[in-house]
Amino acid sequence: MKYERFEDLPVWQAGVNLAVQVYELTAQPAFTGRASLRDQIERAAVSVSNNIAEGFERGTTQELLTFLYIARGSAGEVRSMLCLVGRLPVFADFKSEISNLKSLAEGVSRQLRGWADSLQNSEIKGQRYLTEKTRNAAQSARDREEFLEHLRQIRERKKPESQASDKGDA
Repeated sequence: MKYERFEDLPVWQAGVNLAVQVYELTAQPAFTGRASLRDQIERAAVSVSNNIAEGFERGTTQELLTFLYIARGSAGEVRSMLCLVGRLPVFADFKSEISNLKSLAEGVSRQLRGWADSLQNSEIKGQRYLTEKTRNAAQSARDREEFLEHLRQIRERKKPESQASDKGDA
């Protein structure tokens, strides 16, 4: 599927959802007086979707990959901070929320890894490199492959007939 806007990307939506839920957790009174901890986890959570968006808008596959890995690093930072928060006695009542957030961050990280893996060996350089000439060349290559596939199908349909006549001659 081709996405025109980063807002349509499922992984971006999951990243925003992660940030929203982190903000809901950090709004709890237990975070009062712990501004640096709260700010750091919030910044890391927001960084996930922001880096996905920035990479998507850059226009090259290589830059997108760079930002996907940065976003993945931010998801890891969120998980790391949630591990810390989960060990602090003041947050003992939030074990379930922390566990759910860690799972959500892990899911985002897996999606980012899958996307990055699929882009690693891609011949697509990105929107910035698309010209009329490259579009025409890509279309010609697709047309050629489609034609060759059609020829293979014709050849496969004729094989049983020629094999049957060979058996009759023997």
